[in-house]
Amino acid sequence: MEAINDVHVSEPGLIVVDVAAADDETAFAFHTALAARWATTSVERTTREAGQPGVRLRCYLDLRQPLNTPDNPCW
Repeated sequence: MEAINDVHVSEPGLIVVDVAAADDETAFAFHTALAARWATTSVERTTREAGQPGVRLRCYLDLRQPLNTPDNPCW
């Protein structure tokens, strides 16, 4: 994966999430669970590293956004 850009962690509450999963379905399911609660970047594909098991996925999360709960729907 490429290096983390300073802007992605320039303020408290901004997070870079690197996911390692057995397969695409699992990685995308995890991203969907994150996106249901917080503002995240969209993801379209995973990556595979030669000689390494599974897939990798990176997304960016903003914890400064209010939680999306039944008591506090933010979408």
